[in-house]
Amino acid sequence: MTVPFYRAFEDRYRGSRELIHERQQVYVPFLKPLHQLYPDGQALDLGCGRGEWLEILIQNGFQALGIDLDVGMLEACTALGLPVENVDALEKLRSLPDESMTVISGFHIAEHIPFGDLKVLVAEALRVLKPAGLLILETPNSENLVVGTQTFYLDPTHTCPIPHLLLSFLTEYSRFSRSQLLRLQEPVALSEGGPVDLFSVLHGVSPDYAIVAQKAAAPEQLEIFDAVFGKEYGMSLESLSRRYDSQVAGWVEKSDATCAELREQLNQVQQRGQELEQIVRALEESGTATETELREQLNQVQQRGQELEQIARTLEESGAAT
Repeated sequence: MTVPFYRAFEDRYRGSRELIHERQQVYVPFLKPLHQLYPDGQALDLGCGRGEWLEILIQNGFQALGIDLDVGMLEACTALGLPVENVDALEKLRSLPDESMTVISGFHIAEHIPFGDLKVLVAEALRVLKPAGLLILETPNSENLVVGTQTFYLDPTHTCPIPHLLLSFLTEYSRFSRSQLLRLQEPVALSEGGPVDLFSVLHGVSPDYAIVAQKAAAPEQLEIFDAVFGKEYGMSLESLSRRYDSQVAGWVEKSDATCAELREQLNQVQQRGQELEQIVRALEESGTATETELREQLNQVQQRGQELEQIARTLEESGAAT
């Protein structure tokens, strides 16, 4: 059987179901307090794709439904027995009663639709959500320069990147009470404080981000979410750039210190050479037999001085280039 194009494309470039399922565990801490408030809460996943998030919602106690326009994607869900419908996202949202859902989610759908439709989607989500309900929108992060200039455009159905400040503002404008930025999927080595090179600055910023927006509710309902809304997630372009600058400054400082040390050694060698020259001249005048030995020592000192001078010059040039 031929696999539909977009499903084959996502299998190759987004990652396996297992990988996506693992990555989306980052949202579970948002679900747990919500499930405390609404043990029988309903959730709607817009553009559910292969159903990874749908599975997570069900595993965490939510009555979840996934919708998607791509029949090829829905085949993966129906094969797993997941509840799905082939319907348009805005059409489905408009059909739902006020305050009927606890979670509205959309993973990598915002970049596929016109901004005017996205505004309507966010407004409808607010209407449909219960107090303290969550809207989760994940999308490629154009703050990552490789994503913003290259990989985003691999997908022919993408419209344009959405900066996180714009999406965050949209939820605020639509009257969600608060939102949290989650930068996602950065390299583990960078998140653990590993060394940063120039390619890391260009490529290592979190390639995806999400805005998790929460509907207004009573203070005692919102406070159980404070821990997850107060964290910092992922790797920003600013933080990586500052780490790289600090690292380069450290290299320059170390190079300057090495140059200064070599200069000091060179001065000592030159001083010793001058002393030996004086001794050789004195021996020449007195005709002492150790002149040959002293000249050999002098030659060695002069050779060492030239080597140190060359090393110091090389380090100074490399430091200037840095």
